[in-house]
Amino acid sequence: QVRLVESGGGLVQDGGSLRLSCVVSGRTVSLYAMSWFRQAPGKEREFVSGINWSGNPYYPDSVKGRFTISRDTAKNTVYLQMNSLKPEDTAIYYCASTGNERVLTTTRAYDYWGQGTQVTVSS
Repeated sequence: QVRLVESGGGLVQDGGSLRLSCVVSGRTVSLYAMSWFRQAPGKEREFVSGINWSGNPYYPDSVKGRFTISRDTAKNTVYLQMNSLKPEDTAIYYCASTGNERVLTTTRAYDYWGQGTQVTVSS
């Protein structure tokens, strides 16, 4: 059974930073892609970053240069460092795991999800 547990969300001011963590059990992060998604109220869940099996990161333009995804294979943990946060980054952030080696940006490509962690950026 694959389990993902996120932590690190919270309330931060415009321009601030947060680091999210996702501890994975039941699937080795160095063998498959892992991604972060977010969902704001009334909006669809959207891709915000991914890291493939070999450690290469991927970002949409909306977060490029501000967010950094990384992983610690010894801890089987994936991180999302978020800098220069904006109010429009406010959402619930989810960690997601796929059995695919490549990063895919659609939610249906991921078969396991964490419970989500709230990120709120105040203006």
